[in-house]
Amino acid sequence: MTTKSRERLYGTDVRIAAERAARARREADRLACDAWNKRMLGFKGPAQPSPTLGDALNAGFGYLEVRCLGCDTKQTVALNIVRRPKTMPVHELERYMRCKDCSRLRGYPYKRSALVALRETKISTTHPPSVWWPGER
Repeated sequence: MTTKSRERLYGTDVRIAAERAARARREADRLACDAWNKRMLGFKGPAQPSPTLGDALNAGFGYLEVRCLGCDTKQTVALNIVRRPKTMPVHELERYMRCKDCSRLRGYPYKRSALVALRETKISTTHPPSVWWPGER
């Protein structure tokens, strides 16, 4: 006489619950990132509190758009190559951002930047930079 294994009895339920929890976490991270983006684009901040790097990557936002306050250029930074812990909030990256053009022109690291928004794609001709508030161009 044999009995059914626990894997056979409960395995499917455990896997379904784990998948459902992962989907809920992804949706919660996406909502947190969307709320932060709306706050940054609508009010120009405040950047705190912000989602963590891991939350942004889990939600599908792979890039952070940054604006240089010296030359007013906008660049994207890939979040998956940032060498910081995934538990670090996005707003703490602001102090590490440097503009290459301004630094070369001034001869020292120019660190004046402003975080704009989290993005799913890089800035390109088909995906232009984010607009701070309605009417700005």
